[in-house]
Amino acid sequence: MIHRDQLVAACDHQLRAAQFKDYTINGLQIAGSDHVKRIMTGVTACQALLDEAVAWQADMVLVHHGYFWKNEPVAITGMKQRRIKTLLDHDISLLAYHLPLDAHAEMGNNAELARRLGWKVEGCIDGELGEGLLWSGRLPQPCSASALAAQITHALQREPLVIEAPQVGDIERIAWCTGGAQDMITDAFDAGAQAFVSGEISERTTHLAREMGIHYIAAGHHATERYGIQALGEWLSDEYDVEHRFVDIDNPA
Repeated sequence: MIHRDQLVAACDHQLRAAQFKDYTINGLQIAGSDHVKRIMTGVTACQALLDEAVAWQADMVLVHHGYFWKNEPVAITGMKQRRIKTLLDHDISLLAYHLPLDAHAEMGNNAELARRLGWKVEGCIDGELGEGLLWSGRLPQPCSASALAAQITHALQREPLVIEAPQVGDIERIAWCTGGAQDMITDAFDAGAQAFVSGEISERTTHLAREMGIHYIAAGHHATERYGIQALGEWLSDEYDVEHRFVDIDNPA
């Protein structure tokens, strides 16, 4: 068991949360019990995850996508009220890390995705490792876009959407950013990547990929961001006297 504030301070420090200008609050979003014995992790603090936390008698929910996003309605009504009421009624804290968890050099979403696919990390296109969000590297061996997609399907258990650029041959240099980073495709291309992997795709992404000459693979927002939060929860379990359980709430997006 650990005091809530000690655990929050440890996460803030480990993820260097204060360094990031984000679209939401990183860190403690809702305060529950002073002491934490059980931490449930998940990608998004949806009602289904909260219900699992209540059933497991968790003291804290730790997620990548929390609440209080920029430009969202301020009023606590409807779905937002029900979610927050669930946490308050059961004295459960909500701890969330968005960009800091994407960027972390060891247990962030980008780091975990590369580890699972066997990609060799060479650096960040938009900053230093641990601060930048657009990562770059090389595949273990050159392969086609369809072969890379098959590897991703096997690793993430989700079939990605692939936009192939006919003028590009086998892929050796790759760039990636988990989640909804499809508009980083131009930066990836400018940096010399032959393929860019992210979570989502927009209508414009197809034309950019084909006309610039870079393969684009949309591997799923949820699917590419399942692993950083698990790594953070496992780190807390190893470092402190707490139980950790990850719950994967299915999301095809």
